[in-house]
Amino acid sequence: MTELTSLLIFLIVGGIGFLFLIFSLIVGDIFEAFDLDLGFDADGGDGHFGVLDSRVISVFLTALGGLGAIGMQFGLGPVISVGMGLLGGLVFGAMVFGFGYLLFSQQSSSSVSERDLIGRTAKVVVGIQPGSIGQISCTVGEEKVEKLARTRDDEKIDAGTMVLIEDVTGDSFIVSKMEDAGFLLFGETD
Repeated sequence: MTELTSLLIFLIVGGIGFLFLIFSLIVGDIFEAFDLDLGFDADGGDGHFGVLDSRVISVFLTALGGLGAIGMQFGLGPVISVGMGLLGGLVFGAMVFGFGYLLFSQQSSSSVSERDLIGRTAKVVVGIQPGSIGQISCTVGEEKVEKLARTRDDEKIDAGTMVLIEDVTGDSFIVSKMEDAGFLLFGETD
């Protein structure tokens, strides 16, 4: 194989990688649509950033082609140029993977799960009648959450009463009055 042919192959590989990178930046992660990503769950949730992410692969291909072409231009020969391209592709691909993984792991969700509310106090905003459902309001951080609630013993709880969220069943929470849960409110004494 001549040096010109090797240089052309490296430039084609680098160009394909670069076009693939531009395409994935415009369209989004291509492999995510087909679940072809060898992912490491960075956030423990839906999103992840994997080794086979289209951005990682496209940067790998671009670096492989570009550094291989540079090696050929300096007269290093095809074998050394391929080695240099592979090493550079791995380094740059690893950098993109590391940065992407870091960004995905730093994401947080603003939604509060139902399990996060168990054990918290809430205020009854719509009274709970015996055998019926009412509504409670609970503030978690900066987020105000309003949920349906019922009592375990079918007791009446008036609006404005502070309650303890004990459990979640189906579409509603199980709550009890704070004094029934063994808590003292606002410095009260027995």
